[in-house]
Amino acid sequence: MLKLRRKIGEKLIIDDEIIIEVLEIFTWGTSLQVRLGITAPEEIPVYREEIYQKILEASSRISTTN
Repeated sequence: MLKLRRKIGEKLIIDDEIIIEVLEIFTWGTSLQVRLGITAPEEIPVYREEIYQKILEASSRISTTN
């Protein structure tokens, strides 16, 4: 895993196609939160991990019932 420090407005570029930008850093209750912006081609799906896990679970259920 690559670990980086970035400031607001700084970006990461992946394979000339995906840009991840730090938009905001703020405190939410007692935790520190980071808001990211992601620019990627339409053919590359971008999911939050918890949503991706649900997609995988649903796909697994469908394939086991067929």
